[in-house]
Amino acid sequence: MSSAESPLVEGDGAAPGPVRPSGLLDVLRVASVVLDPEGRIVLWSPQAEELFGYSTEEALGRYAARIMVDERYLDLVVELFSDVMRTGQSWAGAFPIRRKDGGTRMVEFRNMRLTDDRGAVYALGLAVDQSTVRRMERDVALSTRIVAQSPIGLAVLDTGLRYVSVNPALEQINGMPADDHLGRTVREVLPGLDADAVEAAALRVLDTGKPVVDQSMIGRTPADPEVDHAWAVSLYRLENALGSVLGVAVSVVDITEQYRAAVEAETARRRLAVVADASVRIGTTLDLERTARELADVAVPELADVAAVDLLDAVVRGHRSTLAPAEPAMIRALAVRGAGAGSDDALRAADPPGQVARYGPDRLVTECVRTGLPVMLPQVKDEHLTRIARSAQATELLSRAGVHSYLAVPLIARGEVLGALDLKRTGNPRPFDEDDLLLARELAARAAVQIDNARWYQSARDAALTLQRSLLPSHPPVTGGLEVASRYQPAGSTSEVGGDWFDVIPLGGGRTALVVGDVMGSGIPAAATMGRLRTATNTLASLGLDPAVLLEHLDRIVGGLEDAIATCVYAVHDPREHRCLIANAGHLPPVRVRVGGTPELLDLPTGVPLGVGGVKFSTTVVGIEPGDRLVLYTDGLVETRRHPLDQRLGRLLTLLHGPDRSLEDMCDLLLRTLHEPDNFDDVALLIARATIPGGTERAGRPTV
Repeated sequence: MSSAESPLVEGDGAAPGPVRPSGLLDVLRVASVVLDPEGRIVLWSPQAEELFGYSTEEALGRYAARIMVDERYLDLVVELFSDVMRTGQSWAGAFPIRRKDGGTRMVEFRNMRLTDDRGAVYALGLAVDQSTVRRMERDVALSTRIVAQSPIGLAVLDTGLRYVSVNPALEQINGMPADDHLGRTVREVLPGLDADAVEAAALRVLDTGKPVVDQSMIGRTPADPEVDHAWAVSLYRLENALGSVLGVAVSVVDITEQYRAAVEAETARRRLAVVADASVRIGTTLDLERTARELADVAVPELADVAAVDLLDAVVRGHRSTLAPAEPAMIRALAVRGAGAGSDDALRAADPPGQVARYGPDRLVTECVRTGLPVMLPQVKDEHLTRIARSAQATELLSRAGVHSYLAVPLIARGEVLGALDLKRTGNPRPFDEDDLLLARELAARAAVQIDNARWYQSARDAALTLQRSLLPSHPPVTGGLEVASRYQPAGSTSEVGGDWFDVIPLGGGRTALVVGDVMGSGIPAAATMGRLRTATNTLASLGLDPAVLLEHLDRIVGGLEDAIATCVYAVHDPREHRCLIANAGHLPPVRVRVGGTPELLDLPTGVPLGVGGVKFSTTVVGIEPGDRLVLYTDGLVETRRHPLDQRLGRLLTLLHGPDRSLEDMCDLLLRTLHEPDNFDDVALLIARATIPGGTERAGRPTV
C-alpha cells in the first residue's frame, strides 16, 4: 500500500500508524479532471465517468468544453478557463452540464491552475453534483442547529475519551464553557462524577458498537457543586461512511426532578413499610421490656444506627411525672439497640437496660420529656455531645463513635409523657431530616400506647401476684408422716396470674390434709376467690370431715359467689393406716409413685367442679406405704394448645419414673420440662412422700 493509500497520523499519544481515509469525498462523489493549456483532457477520474457519462477512453484527449459544458455556456466557460490559465487565480461556479446520454445536470465547479516540476501548466477541475452538495449543506446546517439549540446536553468524545465538541446545553449542565472541555477527559472536567463508570461505559461502546441508553448517573458539577443532581446518559459510537471509528457521541438529560420525586416516593414507601412492620412487631406481648425492645429493633437500622427506649422512672412505678424547668429527669433505660459502624462505642455510652440514671435539666432527653416535643440536631457538634450524653465518659464514647446526627421523640400515651425514643446516627451519613422526624413520631405514637398498656398490665399483674403469693401457704418440709415439696409458677407475662393454689394442713392424730385447686379466671378476682376457698378449706379441714363431705361444703360456698367455679383435689393422709382418703371435684387425677413401682394416675371418680351444685362427691381410699409419693398438680403443668392431654400425662408419668431424686429436685424437673413458655396458665404443684412412722428414715435413707 502506498503512502497516499496509507497516510501516517499521530494523535492521543499513540504511536504513528495507518488510518483509513474519511468517506466524505466518497459521499460527495467529487469528479477530478486535469486539462492541458489547450483545454484537452489529460486525466479523467472514475467519478468523472459517473458524473458526465463518458468513459476514460472517450474523454482523454478531447476538448473538455465539448463534452462537459452545455452549448449555451460554452463561450463563458472558455473565457473563464483562459483567465485561470493566464492569471493563476482559481474560479468557482455552478452551471448545467451536458451528459453523454443527452441529459443535463447542475454541477458545481472548482478550477485552479497546476504547474509541474518542469514548468508545464495544467488546469485542475473539481466537479460535484449540486444536489448532493445542497443535501450535505442542509444536513450539516440542520445538525449544527439541532446540536446548538437542543435542550439536551450533547458532546463528542474522541477515541481517547477526550472532549472534541460540547453544545451550549451541556455547557450549562456542567457549568463550564466549551473551551474548558476540549482536549480534556470527563475525569478532568467533572471530578464530582463517577468517572470510572462513564469511562467503562464509553469504552464498551467503542469496543462493541452497542449503545448505552439512559444510564442513570448521580453526582455534582460546577454548575451546582453543593447539591446532587441526576442525569440520564446515553452513549453511541460514531463512525464515518467507511466504518472508521471516530469516537463516542454523548447525550445528557437532566432528570433531577424525576429522581427527587422517585426518592420521595421511595421514602414514603419505606416509611409506610416501617410503620406496617411496627404494627406487626411492636406490642406482641404485654411485657414492658419486650415491647421496648421491639420498638428499638424496628428503629434500627431503618431509622437510626443506635436507638434507646427510655421511660421516666416515676411512670414505670405507676405515678404521673411532671418536670419543672430546672428539675432533672430520673430515667430508666428499657432497651438499647445498635448496628453498623460506630455503634459499639455508642452502645457503651448508653445506659444499660434496667438502670435508672439522672439526667440534668440541660440534657436534650430531659428537654424532650419535659416539653413533650421532639428534639432534632441534624448536625451534631462537639458542644452538643455534652447535652446528649449523661457523663463525661459517655461524651467521649459518643465522640469516638462518630455521632453526627441526633433525634429524640417523646413517647406520649393518653396525654401523658412516658419517656423518649432516643436516636443517633453514626455509620449512616445522612443527617436526620423532616421525613425521619415524621417516621420517628409515628413509631413513637404507636409504640407509646403499647408501652402504656404493658406498664399498666404489669402493675395490675404485680398486684395480683403479690396478693396470690401472700395467700399461698408456707409449710415445713416434713409434717406428720409426710415429706412435702411445692411450687407455684405464675402464668407467662402475656397473661394475668390465675387462681391456682395448694395447701398442706396438719390434722389431729398425725394426719395431714393435702389440697390442690384451680379457680377459673385470672387476675385479682381469681386470686381473691382462691383466698376465700383456702380459708374455708382450712376451717373445714379442722373439723375432721370426710373429703367428700368437705367438698360438698366448698361446693355450696363457691355456689354463693358470683360467677365462681373451681376444681379441687382434697386428700387426707393417715400414716398409721398407710393410706389416703381422696375426693376429686373436676380436677386432674393425682399420680401415685410406689417404691420400685411404675407411676400411675389414680382412678378416682372425677366429680364436677365446685360451684356447679347438685352432684354428690365420693371418697376413695388409696394405699400409701413409706417411700411412696403422691403428686398433685393443676392443669397448667400438663395442658398445652398443641398436644393431646393423654400424651402430656404420659410425659408426666415418664418423668416421675426416672432416677430417684429429692422432692425439691423433682419439682424443678417437672416445671422445667413440662411447663412451656407459651402456656398462659399458672401452675400449682405439690409432691408428698410418706415417711417411716415415728422415725426420721425415708425409704431406707435418713430424712431432713
